[in-house]
Amino acid sequence: MLIKKIYEEYKQDVFVYLVSLTNDTSLSEDLVSETFLSAIKSLHRFKGESSIKTWLFSIARNKWYEYLRKEKSTTSIDDLAYHYIISESDLEEKAIQRDISNKILYLLDQEPKRTKDIVLMRIEGYSYLEISQKYGVSESSARVIDYRAKKKIKDILTKEGSLHE
Repeated sequence: MLIKKIYEEYKQDVFVYLVSLTNDTSLSEDLVSETFLSAIKSLHRFKGESSIKTWLFSIARNKWYEYLRKEKSTTSIDDLAYHYIISESDLEEKAIQRDISNKILYLLDQEPKRTKDIVLMRIEGYSYLEISQKYGVSESSARVIDYRAKKKIKDILTKEGSLHE
C-alpha cells in the first residue's frame, strides 16, 4: 500500500522532472515506469536521509543516465557533463549549453586524475558503489570526492557568471 501512495503522490513530479531532462514525453513515460520499479526493489534501502521526492528524482536521473549510456553513440560527453552539473535547471540555448559543457570539461582537466575519473564516471551514470569498487575507496569517499569537485566547478562557473543559482 505504501508504494501505491508514493506512486500516486509523486508520479507526475517524476514525469515532469524526466521531461525536463529528456525533452521526450514518450521516453519520460517509460523512465517513470522504470523509476518506480527500481524504487519498489530498493525501498528497503531508503534510509530517509532525503525526502522521498529527492530519492525518486535520484533514481529517475540514474535511469536516464542508464538510457544515455545505452544510447551513447548519439549522446556526447559534453551533453552528459552539462546535465550532470545543471540537472535541475531549465535547459538553455544550445550555444550556451555547449560553452558551459566545455568549461566543465576544462575545469575537470585541472583536477587530479582520480577526481576527474570519478566525476566522469558519475556523469556517465555509474553508481558510487561501482566507483568505489573500481578505485578501492569507500562509497562515502567516492561521494565526497564527487561532491567537492562538483561544488568547486559550480562555484567557479558561478563566480565567472556562467551559472546563476
